[in-house]
Amino acid sequence: MNGLDPAACYRALTTRDSRFDGRFFTAVKTTRIYCRPICPARAPRFENCTFYPTAAAAQEAGFRPCLRCRPETSPSLAPWHGTSVTVSRALSLIADGLLDADDASVDALAGRLGVGDRQLRRLFQQHLGASPVAVAQTRRVLFARQLIHETSLSMSEVALASGFGSVRRFNAVFRSLYGRPPSALRRARTAPATSAVPVVTLLIPYRPPYDWEALVAWLAARVLTGMEHVESGRYLRAFSNAWGQGAVEVSPAPGLDGLRATLRVSDVRMLPSVVAQVRRVFDVGADVEAIRAHLSTDALLAPLLAARPGLRAPGGWDGFELAIRAILGQQVTVTAARQLGQRLLAMHGENLDPALTGDARLLRAFPRPEVLATADLTGLGMPAARARTLSQLAAAAVADPSLFQPGPSLADTVARFTRLPGIGEWTAQYIALRAIRETDAFPASDVALLRAATQAGSPRPTPEALLQRAEAWSPWRAYAAQHLWTADALQAHEPQRNMPSQTSTRAQSSRATAPSRRAAHA
Repeated sequence: MNGLDPAACYRALTTRDSRFDGRFFTAVKTTRIYCRPICPARAPRFENCTFYPTAAAAQEAGFRPCLRCRPETSPSLAPWHGTSVTVSRALSLIADGLLDADDASVDALAGRLGVGDRQLRRLFQQHLGASPVAVAQTRRVLFARQLIHETSLSMSEVALASGFGSVRRFNAVFRSLYGRPPSALRRARTAPATSAVPVVTLLIPYRPPYDWEALVAWLAARVLTGMEHVESGRYLRAFSNAWGQGAVEVSPAPGLDGLRATLRVSDVRMLPSVVAQVRRVFDVGADVEAIRAHLSTDALLAPLLAARPGLRAPGGWDGFELAIRAILGQQVTVTAARQLGQRLLAMHGENLDPALTGDARLLRAFPRPEVLATADLTGLGMPAARARTLSQLAAAAVADPSLFQPGPSLADTVARFTRLPGIGEWTAQYIALRAIRETDAFPASDVALLRAATQAGSPRPTPEALLQRAEAWSPWRAYAAQHLWTADALQAHEPQRNMPSQTSTRAQSSRATAPSRRAAHA
């Protein structure tokens, strides 16, 4: 059912092959524990092992997580990519907490994806070996386990932060799973935090290789002073959401395949969404081996993947913010777009308390949709039509809180945005790539992609020709685009630009032509 080869899994287990970490979990019948392939415990006998594709599948089968190898710290490699796009989108919604609410249901999740609940359950069993509810509960349990192990938060704070509706429910789940209260799982009695602001430092694992330099350089080129800061291999930013305000610092974890994220939040209930945002921005869930194996068969991409095997596709911190910044960057350079963003932040950003962010350089959060929907944006120094696009996008985000969440398909996502005045195909594809994490999004009319795809002795391809060639890159066209953008930027030795080609400009609808030709934020 799960497509795993037991013999191959057992060989990986006995050799503790790190290449398989996150690809399967071993459940031991005699101990009723499930482990990662790299678990330091002595390998069980083959006949006592059952192999599952996900931690949720093992947990739903009645096994409990190992306390030594800690499945909550294994890389999330999205083994469903290429087999069920519906499952991938469902998991993104679950990660956003769609099934955490008391009144949440699989029916509602299925409805968001345009499928029946029975079909969604069947797809989950086929690809993950577990139900959507089991996946959501496993996510909560493993995140809570990580908070217990790596932080000094109280048990009530851990319960709230991991999405449990009550401390009683939290205690009941842990007792049923571990046979002991959650407090007994804390290895050392750490002193409680003395700060009035909860400060949490967590390891966010990834599957190597990981090109940190390229990703942080991409972020550094777009930093908005007062909200973001990059220094000495560290990325810092301030933020706000419905729960409150906070700040995060992200840097590589020395000696580990992961990033170290330190979060300061005004409410611990912010933690799941903020961690999900960090994962999205730094693209830690990418299965670079699968991407490389698929894309390297193309003669154009093969040398690019060989040169930067760990390149990731940076995501947007927030869908609304990403879309606004993309529109600000239409028809201008990255530097000009950054200046416009700086102006927007200064005029309409949310003031933050340095005591909360922990850094005097982090004083502002990006404006919320309800602020920009009613704000006068004519003073930003951009065309009036583009200012109207910003206002209309903000109004749409207020009216539809799910605007930037995954839908049934990439085509549905693109159509959702191109229906908005002033947004054309390029901008919609770019939002899908960066904000919604559609791995197959591909803005084929981008001039930098067209330039990078031009081979020696050949004329520059048309957007139509590039899109046709990119069909073979599916479902990883977003990563092909990232490699082409990176190659183009390195060749030019200057900040990346995305000015419109004549062909692509004509392709825009008449209502969207002026404000949506090309952004500078690739």
